[in-house]
Formats: sequence, structure tokens, C-alpha cells
Amino acid sequence: MALIFSADIVIFMGDWWVDLEDLVRGYALKNAVKHNGKAQLGSVISMILGDNPDLRPRAKEISALARKVIEEVNSMSLDEQIEELRSRYPHLMVEKRVVERREKGLPPLPHAMEGSVVTRFAPNPDFVIHIGNARPAILNYEYARMYKGKMILRFEDTDPRTKTPIKEAYSMIREDLKWLGVKWNEEHIQSLRLNVFYDVASMMLERGCAYVDVCGAESKRLLEEGRYCPSRDWVIERQLEEFDKMLKGHYSEGEAAIRIKTDPRHPNPSIRDWVALRIIDTSRYPHPLVGDRYIVWPTYNFAVSVDDHYMGVTHVLRGKEHQVNTEKQLYIYRCMEWSPPVFIHFGRLKLEGFIMSKSYIRKLMEENPEKFLGLDDPRFGTIAGLRRRGILAEAIRRVILDLGVKSGDATLSWANLASINRKLLDSTADRIMFVEKPKPFNIRGFNGCIDASIPYHPEKPDRRRLIRVCDGDIVFIDEKDSSSGEIRLLGLDNFRPEGGTLKLVGGGLDYARRRKLAIVQWVPKAGYVDVDVIKPRGLDLDVIHGVAEKALVEYDVDARLQFIRYGFVRVDSVEKDRIKVVYTHE
Repeated sequence: MALIFSADIVIFMGDWWVDLEDLVRGYALKNAVKHNGKAQLGSVISMILGDNPDLRPRAKEISALARKVIEEVNSMSLDEQIEELRSRYPHLMVEKRVVERREKGLPPLPHAMEGSVVTRFAPNPDFVIHIGNARPAILNYEYARMYKGKMILRFEDTDPRTKTPIKEAYSMIREDLKWLGVKWNEEHIQSLRLNVFYDVASMMLERGCAYVDVCGAESKRLLEEGRYCPSRDWVIERQLEEFDKMLKGHYSEGEAAIRIKTDPRHPNPSIRDWVALRIIDTSRYPHPLVGDRYIVWPTYNFAVSVDDHYMGVTHVLRGKEHQVNTEKQLYIYRCMEWSPPVFIHFGRLKLEGFIMSKSYIRKLMEENPEKFLGLDDPRFGTIAGLRRRGILAEAIRRVILDLGVKSGDATLSWANLASINRKLLDSTADRIMFVEKPKPFNIRGFNGCIDASIPYHPEKPDRRRLIRVCDGDIVFIDEKDSSSGEIRLLGLDNFRPEGGTLKLVGGGLDYARRRKLAIVQWVPKAGYVDVDVIKPRGLDLDVIHGVAEKALVEYDVDARLQFIRYGFVRVDSVEKDRIKVVYTHE
């Protein structure tokens, strides 16, 4: 029996999943083994409710279910009961239940044993991944780590026509995953495994679970009417001969396909004899890795099922949009007599205000190539775009782990992500003075020079830079600060703007506190650097020209900083006479 976990057939009890029938069966088997093959209703219910007090409100339902399950269990031999208990419910073989572990709020995996869990993240390399894709990547990695198992990275690239893989996307996805902290134990590429799929297809034809459809476009109409192509009834030898002809190029694209036998009258038309392998003209649509070497290609559901089995995947965690795919894939498992993995479906994740659609991003870049900065444009919800924006991998990880495996769709607000990111950056980002609309002022009122000693970070007072200002020097302050009355220049002293002059008022920090003076960032003209701030605004991108203190040149590309009283930024490029930064958030 396949274990498929979704909102409709399991109870999310406290912090873990409960599949009622499966849970009852485990306890019934345990009790039967204890009592020489005969489970007792009262004892089974007592054990269930004792170990799972949250289920007590459902005692009546559980009692009715237990009667049915116990009748099935008691019809088995003692040896059969012991074998099923050992293979499916090893955690019930000991008297004391294994303490369920949690990792960052994640509920335990159903039917998971330490050291035996195998998960996989399987992207299509037709584009880079976005924050929605990061959810299954991070969850699969964390669960594999949590249970000391392994995670597989598998590139699902078997559709060179409709979802044409991009050669560069393979390495870009690897880079994004590494940046997110996701590590994998194995890597596979499906386009390099086509012979494996051909072998399984042959076996399914031999078992009578599949057939070669030679009716072409007519098959769609037939299935819509609840009928099927007459070739479905051909003998096995004929089916194998036709498959061989497909492989040798006898048929052209659209003329033949291998279909899985389901029910031609299934209420869901997409499940009716669904296509497992089809012909693609790779002379017109070459694959970036294997070119036109193959013309028969497996569909997603066929390739996924075969690889999940051969790679030993125990738990499939993916979006709930795959629930119908799960139903399709179970036909493969039944035909091949394979044990299916546990299927867990969770909701979609969107990031408010960001573009995540692959097709829409492609469209935008094709129609306005000069307007966008590439796949890592900070206006996109791609992982590369968020990284360029200045979002930390840990912020994304925390958001996803907080969401966990909830079945409902979630829209993540930018304010929430920015808040988490801000807390992480606040303790690490150096502070730099930046003036957005620089206005020059001649500084007057003291003899000689003053050294402003300014810490790079308020919590790290030992790391400082000295900025010397002498009487008569020119400093830049923002236009808006020049009409504020008395002001305090950060780390320096108190001044009064008068015309084009900043006249020293003095009095030190105590005076500024008593008068509640605005603390203003400033940049000396004798040591500054021009700065372009790239500021995303919806689909628009503002570029703001300003100046920053010379200390900014000490930082490399990708450094995260805070421009004082302005916001957090990420260094995007460092040129000879200008530094570009991307505005992250306040």
C-alpha cells in the first residue's frame, strides 16, 4: 500500500502526521504478535490513545476503524504478522517508543528510521531555481540530515522540446544549492540514463501493463470518449516489436508512444492511459547534453517513478500540485511490484512583490533585454536574484523551516523576509557613511584639525577608522540635513549650517543629547568615493547617485553593509572611480 500524505487523508496532530488506518494497523500488529497472533480490540485502542492523547476526541472513529483492521490482521499467520511489523513498524518492536526528534520545527517523517532515509531534490534545468523551488530543496536536505540518511540531486531533463534544458542551468542550480547550504550525497542526470528507462518500458510491455500506441493524435479523442487505440490489445510480442521500431526511428514525432494501461474511463482524463515515453525530433530540438542521440524520451511521471525506485528514495517531499502525478506514478509501482516511497505534499510558496514565473521572466528578458540585469536581477524571486539583492541564505532557510510541510499555499511577505534578514545582518554588517544628495559645506570654527574616531560596528568598538577634518575643509552632507538647524556630525561634533558653511557649535555628545540633535552622516571631500545605489521598485529599477566615505573601497563584491540612516546594501561591483551597490532593505 502506498503511503501518500496530504491534507485530505491524514491528521496533522500537534507537530506530526497521523495516517489513522496505518497507525491503527501498526498497533494491531504489535498486539497480535504479543498475544500469539490475535489482537484484542480493547488493548489496541488503549495503546493508541495512551501513546497519542491528542487522538482521544476521535476515539469513536478509531474504534470503528480498529474493528475492521483487527479482523484483517487476525486473519494473517503469526509469521506474516511478525514480518509486516518488523518491516513496516520497526519502531513498535520495542516496548518504549522511539522519541520523535525535531529539527528547527520540522515534524518527524512518517515511517522513517535513522540511517535509512533517502530523499531527493529533482529540478528541471530549464531555468534557475526560485524561492519556491528552494522549499523542497531545503526540506529534503534537512530531513536527510535529521535522520542521518542521504539526499540525491537529480536533474530531470527528459523534455528537450517543451522544457528545453539550458546547459548553463545545471551549474547555476548547483551553485544556488551550495549557497543555500544544501549538500547532496549523489548526483544523477536523467538524460544520461535513457537505457534504464528503455529497460523498464520493455518489462512493462512484457507484463502487459503498457502498450505501444500507434494511433497518433487520434488517441486523444478516443480516450476523451472512454475508448482507446486498438493497438492496446496487441499481443506482447507485437508490442515489443513496435517499441523496437520506435527506438530505431521507424516512427516520427507524434506517430507512436508508449502508454501505461490505467482505465480509459477514469474520471480524471489526464490519468487515462497516460503517456510514458514519446518520440521527440531531436534533430530539430537537440538536447544540450546528448544532442540528437536519442529520439524516444520518457515523460516526467515515468522517469520519476523509475529513478525513485532504483535510487532507493524512501520519502518524496514535493508540492501538492504533484498529487495527480503521484496517482499516475503508483501505476508503475503496482505493475513492477515495487514498494512505493512515502509521498508528502505541501503547498506552494510565493514571495510577495517578486516575479517567480519562469515563463514570465523569460518573456520580460526577451522583450526588454536592456531593462533587466540577467537571471540574477534583484527584482526577480530567483535564488540568484535574492542573493544579489543582499538576502542571506540563512534568512531563506529560516523562513522555509518555519513554514515546514504545511499543505496550504503560503505567500511570504517581503516585510517578513526583510525583518529576518535585518536581524541577521544587524550583528555582522559594518556601518558606512553615505550621502544620497551630497551638498558641500565649508567646515569652520576650530583651530587645527579634529580626528573623528568612528567604529565600524556599534558592538565592535575596537574596529575603528579615523577621519581627519581640519578647519576650512569641505564635507558633504545631505540636502535635507542642511536645513535642520543645529546638527551633530557622526563621531565629530555639533554644527550649525549657515549658507555654505558648517559653523562649530561644540558642546560634545552631552550637548547633542540635551538638544536632541539629529545625528547626520557626512563624507569629507578629501576622501570619498562615488556610489550608485541600485534600488529595485517593483518592475522598475532606480539608480541613485551619491557619495560614501573612502572606507567603502576596502570591501569586495558581495559584502553586506549598512549605509547609516539609509539601509542595508550589498556591494555589486567595484570599479576604478565608482562603486555600485544594491539596496537590500531598511
